[in-house]
Amino acid sequence: MNPSYRRRSESDYEFIHFVLPTLEDASQSSSSKKPMHTSKLSGAWRVQEILTGHESLCKRTFRMEVDIFQALVDKLREKKLLADSKVLAVEEQVAIFLYAVSKNATNETLQDWFQHSAETISRRFGLVLDAITRLTNVYIRPPSLNPHPILSKPQFYPFFQNCIGAIDGTHIPMFLSPGQQEPYRNRKQTLSQNVMVACDFDLKFVHVHAGWEGSASDARVLQDALNHGFHVPHGKFYLVDAGYANTPQFLAPYRGTRYHLKEQGEARQRPQNYKELFNLRHAQLRNHIERIIGILKMRFPILKVAAHYSVDKQIDISVACCVLHNFIRLHKGDMEWPKDAPMEIDPNQIVDVPNGDHDYHGDIHAFNYSRQAGNQMRDHIAQGMWNQYVSRRA
Repeated sequence: MNPSYRRRSESDYEFIHFVLPTLEDASQSSSSKKPMHTSKLSGAWRVQEILTGHESLCKRTFRMEVDIFQALVDKLREKKLLADSKVLAVEEQVAIFLYAVSKNATNETLQDWFQHSAETISRRFGLVLDAITRLTNVYIRPPSLNPHPILSKPQFYPFFQNCIGAIDGTHIPMFLSPGQQEPYRNRKQTLSQNVMVACDFDLKFVHVHAGWEGSASDARVLQDALNHGFHVPHGKFYLVDAGYANTPQFLAPYRGTRYHLKEQGEARQRPQNYKELFNLRHAQLRNHIERIIGILKMRFPILKVAAHYSVDKQIDISVACCVLHNFIRLHKGDMEWPKDAPMEIDPNQIVDVPNGDHDYHGDIHAFNYSRQAGNQMRDHIAQGMWNQYVSRRA
C-alpha cells in the first residue's frame, strides 16, 4: 500500500496529549475568568532576545544559526506560505515549531514559553509544519548526475563514477492508539515508522519516503518508493547495505565479509582479497547516509521519541526535519555542531528502535530478478579495484 495515500485517506486523529489537556485548561480558565498568559516575557520578546543574543542561543533553542533562521522566515514569506498575523509575526510562528521539534515540547510548555493559548499554539504549529512540508520539492531534489569530486579520489576512481549517493532505512518512533499499533511494531518490539532516505555525497537528502509501518522491511519500503516517484537514472546506482538486494541500481556489500568501518579497523590489517577491499571502499562512501541520519536526529531530537501528535503529523514532522536539514546545509550551516549539542529532551523518553535491516530475505520479487546482474557488476568492480590495489602496492 502506498503510505502517502494511506495517511492522506485516514481520519485525522486529534492530538492525544497535545490538545486534550489544554482544552481542559481552557475550560477552567473560562470558568475562572482569570487570564493565564500574563507574563511580561512574551514569546515575541523571547524570540527577539535569542536572535540578538549570543550565537549559541539560536543554535540551542532553534537548532540553526541566526542568519539561517532569518533566511527560513524570509523564504516562507516570499513563497507566501506564512504571513504575519495580528498576534504573531512569522518569526514567532517558526520559533514555536522549532522549539517544539528541538525539545519535544508539549502544548502546555509552549503556552508558558510563548504566552499564547492552547488553540493558538496548536494552530500555528500545524501551519508551520504544513508550510515547511510544502517546500519538500524545492529543497529535496534528485542528485546531480555529474560525478562528485570525492569519487575522483584514487581509492574510488574509476569504480564508483556512476554512483550518485547512498540509501538506508531509518526508524522513527511513533505514538499510536492501541488499535493502530501492531503493524508499526518493529523487531525490537517498539513502535516506529520505517523511513527510506537517500542522500548525495554533499550530505543532502535527495529523496524521503516516510510513513511505512515499522514492521516493513527496508527493501519493501524502497520498492514502494520506486512505485511512487523515486527514480534511478539509467547507468547510475546508489550504495545500500546488506538489508537490500544487490542489483545494478542498488549496490550492496559482500555478505559474510568484514564490512563496517569499525569492523575493518578492529581487524588491524589490510584487505586480504577483492571482497574485503570492495567492502572497505563501499563502507567509506556509504558512511555518508549514516552520518546524515545521525546529524538529523541529533539536530532534531523529536525524531528519537514518540511524539504525541496525530499519525499524519508525526509522518510530516519526519519529512519537515529533512527539509530543514537541507535548508541548513544549503546555507552552509554547521554540520558538526549537532554531535556536541546538549540533549534537549529527557533521555528516558528516547525509544530504542532498529538501525535498519541486517539481511535481505528475498521478499521483493522485482529485485530478485536483477540480483544476478548486480552480482556480476559488483564482481567486475571489485576485481578491477583489487588489481589496481595490488599493482600499486607492488
